[in-house]
Amino acid sequence: MSSSSEELAELYRPPRLPWLRVNMVSTLDGAATGESGQSGSINNQADKAVFDALRAQADAIIVGAGTARTENYRVADVPLVLVSRSAQVPEQLLEAPAGKVLVATCASSSGLAHARELLGDDQVVVVGETEVDLAALKAALVDRGHLNLLSEGGPHLLRDLVASGAADELCLTTVPRLIGGSHPRILGGDPVGADLELALLLEDDGTLLARWFVA
Repeated sequence: MSSSSEELAELYRPPRLPWLRVNMVSTLDGAATGESGQSGSINNQADKAVFDALRAQADAIIVGAGTARTENYRVADVPLVLVSRSAQVPEQLLEAPAGKVLVATCASSSGLAHARELLGDDQVVVVGETEVDLAALKAALVDRGHLNLLSEGGPHLLRDLVASGAADELCLTTVPRLIGGSHPRILGGDPVGADLELALLLEDDGTLLARWFVA
């Protein structure tokens, strides 16, 4: 792969809007994280190029609050939407500027009042009664004008996005490494079934970068 940032932007253009895609990375033996417990210990420059291209197009980034904590997320150019049943905000994001961090949670959340006090009512999206309704979250974000949606996982959120029918696409980088050991896969949680169609496949020094559309 020798694509420029402009070429990558065109290659990864959504076929329509609204559109929600999930970007993940994996080793050849299926590990979604490396020795550090973070995806950053298995990714590479080719993956980073696609990561940057997807973020440059996104109107909002959806991420599990646990993943944001583990991966040490910081404020991005577009709003971070933290999916959290308990309405928790990772410590490093507590001082984020207004509007840069949203929390998606459910009505029964024990942390709902605190999240509203911390971020403001407009920055807390309540979708579902006892679980976060991800299809409703997608619709709520679209209503706010966020049409090009990017999720960066983690594995349990990807599973739930697929199960809810909210995910339109999986962008998957497969790095040419084997690490063994016990590591999460890109999907976590209860079994789920979904058929995907290959829309794009790029190769860079053994790294495979694919776009898979959810059928």
